[in-house]
Amino acid sequence: MRYHYPPRNNILGEHNILFLKSFTILFLSCIAIRLNLCLSSIPSSLKSLPLGGHLNFDEVSLSHAARDFGNRYQYHPMAVLQPESVSDIASTIKHIWLMGPSSHLTVAARGHGHSLQGQAQAHGGVVINMESLKVPEMQVHVDVGNSPPYVDVSGGELWINILHETLRYGLAPRSWTDYLHLTVGGTLSNAGVSGQAFRHGPQISNVQLLEIVTGTGEVVNCSAENNGDLFHSVLGGLGQFGIITRARIVLEPAPAMVKWIRVLYSDFTAFTRDQERLISAENTFDYIEGFVIINRTGLLNNWRLSFNPQDPVQASHFKSDGRTLFCLEMAKYFNVEEIDAANQEVEEHLSRLSYIPSTLFSTEVTFVDFLDRVHISEVKLRSKGLWDVPHPWLNLLIPKSQIHNFAEVVFGNILTETSNGPVLIYPVNKSKWDNRTSVVIPEEAIFYLVAFLTSAVPSSTGTDGLEHILSQNKRILEFCESAQLGVKQYLPHYNTQQEWRAHFGPHWETFLQRKSVYDPLAILAPGQRIFQKAITFS
Repeated sequence: MRYHYPPRNNILGEHNILFLKSFTILFLSCIAIRLNLCLSSIPSSLKSLPLGGHLNFDEVSLSHAARDFGNRYQYHPMAVLQPESVSDIASTIKHIWLMGPSSHLTVAARGHGHSLQGQAQAHGGVVINMESLKVPEMQVHVDVGNSPPYVDVSGGELWINILHETLRYGLAPRSWTDYLHLTVGGTLSNAGVSGQAFRHGPQISNVQLLEIVTGTGEVVNCSAENNGDLFHSVLGGLGQFGIITRARIVLEPAPAMVKWIRVLYSDFTAFTRDQERLISAENTFDYIEGFVIINRTGLLNNWRLSFNPQDPVQASHFKSDGRTLFCLEMAKYFNVEEIDAANQEVEEHLSRLSYIPSTLFSTEVTFVDFLDRVHISEVKLRSKGLWDVPHPWLNLLIPKSQIHNFAEVVFGNILTETSNGPVLIYPVNKSKWDNRTSVVIPEEAIFYLVAFLTSAVPSSTGTDGLEHILSQNKRILEFCESAQLGVKQYLPHYNTQQEWRAHFGPHWETFLQRKSVYDPLAILAPGQRIFQKAITFS
């Protein structure tokens, strides 16, 4: 038998390849071991903290903390804190603060998980589940002399729970968001805006006192008069200066019922003129919003499911196909014994408006059903599997002087349909916003909130897909910038500090200085991508 020996250079080549493979595996193993040793030392130091609550390190908890309503970003933390008390939060932050700049650990407060772009996530850090914080217990204060009544609540409390508890005393907060299954700390870190904001301002204008855990682990009580700089920093501060653990919310007498009205306009000038007139009047509706409707078939037939047409015959002949329409949505609060006076008042207000007569629809609902209206839609969408999808929302604050320019270019041109989700549009009064807070708004007496609340169909490559909607958002933002409209993002999202500088404009230096005082190591809210924790290696 003859044997065929491979050439000598092939043998050497194979030996070299085997050596390289072995060396690579050994090298990577060393890195992995070193990395694991580094990482494992951090959880053990956290585990030694004397907490009333506990830290979770399991994959289920970490995966849950890495998800949010936006469904676009998923950054896993190293641990999730389930705090039993404020001291649990303070101890955890203090521990990370004392680890100094050599530690990569950061901290994010997570409420009900309704962030849009990973703002409440902390990659490799600690996420605090604020809904676990049940102290202090909610307490309503009615007899407070000449001051308005108020409620003290945990920063992790949901607004829907506050509504139900305060209604037991015939009271309710003055300012809301459209969706109530959000935490107090979450909305106050942004602003909290809905149709009541024209009269009462955003939710951050209706807070008397806060308890804050700063980026150094210090627990501070603050108000406009006491530790006022921290108080105003945190309100609208995007979580950059401290975690809100308690808040005192102003209350007012609550109505039993709401008269809920919708009318349509085809003329944008008439629509905005009526909106601006209503928010400037002394005695008007209690809630004023609006939305844009582009190329929707059978619009008024859909309204009939929840609203009653004033003129059913004329309404049945109204065509919405292929048209750009603007809906003015209003609400008047009343108690049952006041129904006649409320109806008369509503008729007087409506008589001064220039809507399309055949499109007047109205209904009467309880105060709770009105405020919790979006949750009803949520239940329906969840049942169809349409809630946990990407939500590439875009929220803009637009000066009154530029709203017509914006509408002319965007509605019907860049945006050719509104089937992917509602497009809200309504004005608010700047005088109801406190310019000492961190929130950034346009420099005009009246500005508009325009919110593109879109939902994307997963894996779709059409006009209802994520890429198309993101491209549409980009075109809108590029137009705003090129036309120099003075637009500001609400619930802002940027990727570079240069973009954040432009967003804050002349307020950037104040924002920067506040950060250096209250969170000097940039431990808090890394998901906002405003500041990056400076890590030094010894």
